[in-house]
Amino acid sequence: MPDSIKVILASASPRRHQLLGAARIEFEVVESMMPEEHVAGEPPRVYALRMARDKAIAVSSRFPDAIVIGADTIVVCEAQILEKPTDADDARRMLTMLSSRTHTVVTAFALARGGEILESSPIESRVTFRTLTDAEIDDYIATDEPFDKAGAYGIQGIGGGFIAHVEGSRDNVMGLPTERVVAALARYGVKPV
Repeated sequence: MPDSIKVILASASPRRHQLLGAARIEFEVVESMMPEEHVAGEPPRVYALRMARDKAIAVSSRFPDAIVIGADTIVVCEAQILEKPTDADDARRMLTMLSSRTHTVVTAFALARGGEILESSPIESRVTFRTLTDAEIDDYIATDEPFDKAGAYGIQGIGGGFIAHVEGSRDNVMGLPTERVVAALARYGVKPV
């Protein structure tokens, strides 16, 4: 990466760190501290894109010379947005809803520089769960894995065993459409090292 281009990931997500690092992009992490609040009636893609853009702009305003990556992931099932569960009962509700169904994972990303959006895009993947038993759901909740993940599961962890099929980017389901982000960064002179 040229010394003149600093990249910042505006996310505390360890999964996004892992994905961007595996793509061999050099970056620093600065949390945006943006509250994630859905506006009533806001379509899922619009919500994810707004959050990604807001996160990128918030950090970019503080580091105007850097290219900042903002991202947000939501799960949509039966027209309901499933964010991070608030407690075990909420996680159980979400996992029960996802059992035997196909749902959509929307991860939006945005690149910003100087407090302005360079580009942004929402990416969708479709995920089908196999049928889950109540015991599987309870055992999974007991691992604490569901609590920091949209839809109460992680494809890269134990929750990956619940998935029968993924249509689209697996990285997108983890929280960052890596191929799209790396291609976007390349358009602004950032290359893998």
